[in-house]
Amino acid sequence: MLKEETAVDTFTRFAREVEPRIRHALIPVCGVEAAEDATAEAFEHGWRNWSRVEQMDNPSGYLYRVARSRVGRGLRRKVGFPQVPETGLPRVEPGLPGALARLSERQRTVIWLVHGLGWHQAEVAELLGLSPPTVQTHANRGMKKLRAAMGGAP
Repeated sequence: MLKEETAVDTFTRFAREVEPRIRHALIPVCGVEAAEDATAEAFEHGWRNWSRVEQMDNPSGYLYRVARSRVGRGLRRKVGFPQVPETGLPRVEPGLPGALARLSERQRTVIWLVHGLGWHQAEVAELLGLSPPTVQTHANRGMKKLRAAMGGAP
C-alpha cells in the first residue's frame, strides 16, 4: 500500500523547489539578507495558507508577490548587489553593480535572472507574473542601458 502524500509533504516538496527561485529573484530588489528574510516570511504565510495556495494557478508567483510586498513595507529597499572589491582581481566589471543599480527594478530583476542566473524568459515571466514578450522587452531595454552605462556598443 502506498503512503498518501500529506500537506506537509507537498509543501516541503514545493518549498524546496521554489524557495531558491524566489530568493534569487528578490536579490536585485533588496539585497541578499533582506531577500532571505522576505522569502522566509512569504513561505511562512504560504504554509499557514497552504490549502488555498496549493490550489492557485501560480503559487510560486503568488509567494513571490507576498515576499515582494514584505520588502516594500520595510526600510530594506537597498539594491542588492555587493560592491566589487577595489583590491585584487574582481570577478565582475567594477562598474557593473552601479550600472545595474541605475536600471529600473523590473529591468534589473529580469537582467539578473535571465543573464546572471541563466533562467529562461518563460520562467521569469511565470514567477514575476508577466508575459514572455514583456520580459523580452525589459531584457532588451535593460541590456541597452547597461551597454551604454558600461561604454559598450549598443
